[in-house]
Amino acid sequence: MRLEDLDYTLPDELIAQHPAARREDARLLVLERSTGALHDTSVSRIGDWLRRGDVLALNATRVRPARLFVQRETGGKVELLFVRPEVAGSGHEAVEHWRVLAKPAKSASPGAVLRTPSGSLALEVLTAREQGERLVRVAHGDLHATLAAEGGIPLPPYIRRAPDASDVERYQTVFARVDGAVASPTAGLHFTDALLAELAAKGVDQARLLLHVGPGTFRPVTADDPTQHHMDEEWFEVTSEAAARLNAARAAGGRIVVVGTTAVRALESACDANAGVIAAASGWTSKFIHPPYAFRAVDALLTNFHLPRTTLLLLVAALAGEANLKAAYAHAVLARYRFYSYGDAMLVV
Repeated sequence: MRLEDLDYTLPDELIAQHPAARREDARLLVLERSTGALHDTSVSRIGDWLRRGDVLALNATRVRPARLFVQRETGGKVELLFVRPEVAGSGHEAVEHWRVLAKPAKSASPGAVLRTPSGSLALEVLTAREQGERLVRVAHGDLHATLAAEGGIPLPPYIRRAPDASDVERYQTVFARVDGAVASPTAGLHFTDALLAELAAKGVDQARLLLHVGPGTFRPVTADDPTQHHMDEEWFEVTSEAAARLNAARAAGGRIVVVGTTAVRALESACDANAGVIAAASGWTSKFIHPPYAFRAVDALLTNFHLPRTTLLLLVAALAGEANLKAAYAHAVLARYRFYSYGDAMLVV
């Protein structure tokens, strides 16, 4: 693929600024890979496309309140996004530092001290990295307590409004369990406990895994050859219990229906660590999936509609086929589907 192959035209009004009234009210575009056939339905009817013996692979990461506003000693305001901790030193000398994204980055130069308006937390900027990334240490206060009390939900930049109280619940999946993400695995936002119970009664199993979504999920591909793009590392975990459920479904003739591109990357990373088979694995992954790719842990995929020129779009193209994907997106635009994190969904079967 070329970089321009990742382009499509999307009217601004189709970028969802709020979620559907109810999670399962989102529309669903079903794409049949073998024929390219498209079907318009709703997430509430996803059971029509799943079979007894299938298993859903769900990313149980939880979005932490990772956005925090601080100020310099001169009074200048800085917005920080806390991406992940980094440990410096070892043993009794180990110190926890944090990798953050700063905006504006020039206001977070090395040596600067940044404080919350309440004075509950002070951070020292240690080093400057590319693309607004900084390494900071806590000089005063309790970071986790401050984030819990004063931090905000880090909505994506294309949602052009401030987060409100409803986002605290709606930007989390109902199966989120483990804090660590700075962005939601948004394909999972469409499920309710009732819908999952309905599918379970139909004979559709569930397997929970982890990939803590980082800010790189929004980073556009800029290389003329998209395959040269560098992926950010993200933490993943596939437990032995999850692997057993997935393998058992396959052995009995069922399908692995992966919910979201992040869950795909976790499963395929586990396969990389286990000679191509689904088995327990964990660690940091920079797995980059693009056409052509032979999937080992994916039979069907539920995913949202993604931004042009992104690695997410490349992953879906690798599964759906480039021509099928272009036709599906063209149909979605004409049919006025809602796009991106709070938008509608596509099921590739």
